[in-house]
Amino acid sequence: MSLRKFIPAEQTDDYSLVVVNRTSPQPLQNMLEGVFEHQQISVEEDAVPEGDEDVVCLFRETTCIATSPLIDLQNAVLLINSDLFRTGVHGLEGDDIPSVVKNLDDIPFVLRGYPESDKEKLLLIILSRYIERLSLDCDGGKHRASFQRLSRIIDERGTHSVYKRLANSAVDTHVYGIPDWEPSSEIDMTLHGGRSEDFTDSWFVTHLPDDETEPHAALVAIEIRPRVWEGVWTFDPERVREIDRYIEREL
Repeated sequence: MSLRKFIPAEQTDDYSLVVVNRTSPQPLQNMLEGVFEHQQISVEEDAVPEGDEDVVCLFRETTCIATSPLIDLQNAVLLINSDLFRTGVHGLEGDDIPSVVKNLDDIPFVLRGYPESDKEKLLLIILSRYIERLSLDCDGGKHRASFQRLSRIIDERGTHSVYKRLANSAVDTHVYGIPDWEPSSEIDMTLHGGRSEDFTDSWFVTHLPDDETEPHAALVAIEIRPRVWEGVWTFDPERVREIDRYIEREL
């Protein structure tokens, strides 16, 4: 048994992203197509008379379930470098996650890191930052996150800043990874060290609020080969609680 059990074996519905009335440069369209090139999500264009310009629509089958201005994806993914998150230049106070990305929940994905792709892995990063900000905004509940090795918390200035804030808030903060680091007394968090697959190959971030009516969130990904991640994100309260129970019990 491992965290892999929470990743759906297959995608059940057809999803597509449609850029409506694009006026932005062609390279932005190419970049958007590249982000989802290896997903079971098509990226298309359409012209709609009298419709708004540069709008991205997410369709499940033939139903539009979310829309976002193209500039939101540009600012969140297409023109962002992951180094900005590591250094802390792009922190938790940035724009909210684009609706068309957020609504790709409960869909299995395979994302590649650099040098295979310099954009796909950003989806994991922005979902992680979204869940971290959710925990901080809630200022309570449980937050769990894995780092493969715990020293990554201090290796990256942006990550260290985020988890120092989480640890010193009212959030019950738990971190997981190979035990190669211990926090100073100024960082109040619970460390869980191990060397099983769930510790060494996983990337998970979860937020479980104290109030069951508040938003829940979880991201679970497994590194299936170097720099290639397979996983899912979900906002379904029961699924989040199930993931949290597994982590609490097994890790």
